[in-house]
Amino acid sequence: MSEAAPPPLDAPFRPRRGRVVPRVVAVAFVVVFGAVAVALAVVGHWGGGDVAALLAFALVVAAFVWRYSTIRAVPGRDGLVVRNLVVTRTVGWDEVVRVRFADGDPWVTLDLVDDDELAVMAVQRVDGELGQEEARRLDRLVAERRGRGVR
Repeated sequence: MSEAAPPPLDAPFRPRRGRVVPRVVAVAFVVVFGAVAVALAVVGHWGGGDVAALLAFALVVAAFVWRYSTIRAVPGRDGLVVRNLVVTRTVGWDEVVRVRFADGDPWVTLDLVDDDELAVMAVQRVDGELGQEEARRLDRLVAERRGRGVR
């Protein structure tokens, strides 16, 4: 079995399990809650408002879970665009002091020049060796781009 070639240094970072599992869960959530809503409307004599509220709840939860599948970190010329679960933030290469992926941490953390930290949920420990390789790739990318500024 041949191994796939490593991604280019500046390829986007995306979790492997963090893309598939949330999408499956989101779809399953809507299907199950939709079936429950229909069953309760028929058998439980729920009104239209009750059914609509349950379906709306299912869609809101599914949308939140689906959002998890869209987390990523995209390197660009000027910096790194980090899309986490709730917030998307762009940090310049010269703002990053260090890339950390300490034992036990669920994802990579960037230490920034203003003493702030930024989680990069796109590089996850749950991805095993791939997560470790991606953390090393991000570290190499930051080291290469840091201090260069825009060309």
